[in-house]
Amino acid sequence: MHYLTYIIVLTLLQALIFGRIHLFGVATPLVYVYFVLLMPRNVSRIASMLMSFVLGLAVDIFGNTPGLATTSMTLVAFLQPYVLSLYLRNEDPEDYRPTLHNLGFVRYLSYALILLTVYCFVIFSLEAFTFVHWQQWLLSMVSSMLLTLILIIAVESVRFN
Repeated sequence: MHYLTYIIVLTLLQALIFGRIHLFGVATPLVYVYFVLLMPRNVSRIASMLMSFVLGLAVDIFGNTPGLATTSMTLVAFLQPYVLSLYLRNEDPEDYRPTLHNLGFVRYLSYALILLTVYCFVIFSLEAFTFVHWQQWLLSMVSSMLLTLILIIAVESVRFN
């Protein structure tokens, strides 16, 4: 039920607020990716991918982006345990939750940056489906990734566990 609440809240936030923001015509915050970043170590890969698929599908339905968020979210959910394992120690518990507090600023920043880079690369590549206007693609991808990262770090900084 905890994850269902995250899915509903992040879908509504993206559909009603963040999906309408386009800073300088290029940067769009994609805060729903935060869902994958929060996945604890002990969640099964199939459950994680299924929940991310549902969240991506909901964002696609409300954002009129057929399959873009669904594909990107599912891929990032598949990669998340591998990326998280790069930052874990052997003594970390099975239910370890990757947060700014648990990982520390630098490790959390690089963890989030890797997953956000993959997400933004995939979603903007699928959206453009061509590299004719590669400068616009690169600008949109990098600016959206940085804006999303700033928002996620801000939320993590004030979030209480």
